[in-house]
Amino acid sequence: MSAAGVATLSPLEDQIALVPQCLFGAQPLDSILIFLAVPGTPLVPMHVLDSESVASVKLRIQQFKGFVATKQRLVFGGHELTHNRSRVRDYGLADGNVLHLVIRLVDLRAITIETADRKKFKFQVESGRKVGYLKNKIAAETGEQIENFKDQRFVLGDEELEDHQLITDIVKKDDVVIHMFVRDPAKVQTQQIDKETVVTVVTPKDVGNIHIDALNYTELASHGCAPVEPIIINRKVKLFPAIMEMIGATIAGLENGYVPVMSAEGSGGVYFMKDQSGESNIAVFKPIDEEPMAENNPRGLPLSVDGEGLKRGTRVGEGALREVAAYLLDHPIDGCRSDDGTGFSGVPPTALVRSFHMGKELRIGSLQMFVENQGSCEDVGPRAFPVKEVQKIAVLDIRLANADRHSGNILVCQDGDHKMQLVPIDHGYCFPEKFEDCTFEWLYWPQAREPFSTETLAYIESLDAGKDIALLKFHGWELSSQCARVLHVSTMLLKKGAERGLTPYGIGSIMCRETVNKESRIETLIVEAEYFVVPETSEETFLETVSEIMDRRLDSML
Repeated sequence: MSAAGVATLSPLEDQIALVPQCLFGAQPLDSILIFLAVPGTPLVPMHVLDSESVASVKLRIQQFKGFVATKQRLVFGGHELTHNRSRVRDYGLADGNVLHLVIRLVDLRAITIETADRKKFKFQVESGRKVGYLKNKIAAETGEQIENFKDQRFVLGDEELEDHQLITDIVKKDDVVIHMFVRDPAKVQTQQIDKETVVTVVTPKDVGNIHIDALNYTELASHGCAPVEPIIINRKVKLFPAIMEMIGATIAGLENGYVPVMSAEGSGGVYFMKDQSGESNIAVFKPIDEEPMAENNPRGLPLSVDGEGLKRGTRVGEGALREVAAYLLDHPIDGCRSDDGTGFSGVPPTALVRSFHMGKELRIGSLQMFVENQGSCEDVGPRAFPVKEVQKIAVLDIRLANADRHSGNILVCQDGDHKMQLVPIDHGYCFPEKFEDCTFEWLYWPQAREPFSTETLAYIESLDAGKDIALLKFHGWELSSQCARVLHVSTMLLKKGAERGLTPYGIGSIMCRETVNKESRIETLIVEAEYFVVPETSEETFLETVSEIMDRRLDSML
């Protein structure tokens, strides 16, 4: 399983690695001294140039301890340094400032597979993966169909391994060295990790999931409390069958004593809920008080001083609502949600719940159906993704003005016909109050430059921001006026852009900033609209003004 957390740096002996050496020991005139903060260790001093890019700083941290730059999240002043091409001074960093480092650390096993004809395949495999995942990796590497590998058998010692077994279950304690073999016709051996051993799988220390102590569910039951209950504000709301099944399966797992497992991935608290058998994850729970910069955040991020979230235009404690709202507004293409609860973009069924699984007190958060996957888009080159799959996510992100879409929160799955399917997750930074931090990694994928299909165009045409806002209110969340305005404008841009033949790239690039200090074109459009109206203007009139300016600007692009 992917483990993430806060990286640990050696505080004293290695600090010099973070300080660039200059001729005769002098520092450049624009050099500033900042401090890298990692929970559990002293502050690490770091000299940077105020003209240095964020990407450069991340690369130096990578060179220092091998923390891959793409896995790093740097936070200053309560906000993430999102734009890698922006300079340090663009974010206001100055002498003496503290920069917080959050990084996804992956619990990896270095594995080499040697076939009968002595071909070798070396992989870094997450410990939470199943044994069968190795076959998927080989198939992807060779370009062969996965069916060609289904008869392959993996053997550990004298025991044959089943495809459904987890790599982490094979290793029972730290520093265990295991020899693995494949019968008929391949031989599996693991890459050297420590000393001279050639065929090994080594368990890294201090990386992995954190298990929560078991609870006394009998005592809870005696008070009439279910371990997990949906929060329904409006009694007229009927939960979808998929959500009821998810909650029921989660309760069954808890009542059987299978405790939640805290993932070390991400910048907030994330808990995997087990099913009745305890063998599979059934759902993912995210408590609102453990969100990034919230009071009980387990990643060591500083508490928000003004209530603003990690992304500008969001509020701490609203992430669960945004997760649920993203699911509710992911309408099916025919307008009728089926029993499986799937919408056009494939957001997994999500509900707002209260939970007693933490043992001490009531916790409120989002509960999202767990999706079996072969990894995230970080693990696969984007050229392999079907155009339709990328564009369905683009439609969602543009509509909801997603401020945190990256390849790590798009899962790679297979549908019933064994076709690749992309599933978007982590929507806690959608529905912002402003466009400032909108980020779409798919902008740089080739599929984003392809035109929308006829089916997708019809879906876009059917969207109605006013009805979406009313639907959210019906379910208990009334958007702030700023959030509602952003949803109106983003939906308007999507519809007008698609109508004129713009691609996802063409529309998305209007919403996203090129650098942190250069306003996006949608932001300048709103500024222009605000200039032409008086403060007492109604929101309806303001949106009409935005529409007129948008028409003019889009037509000038054609």
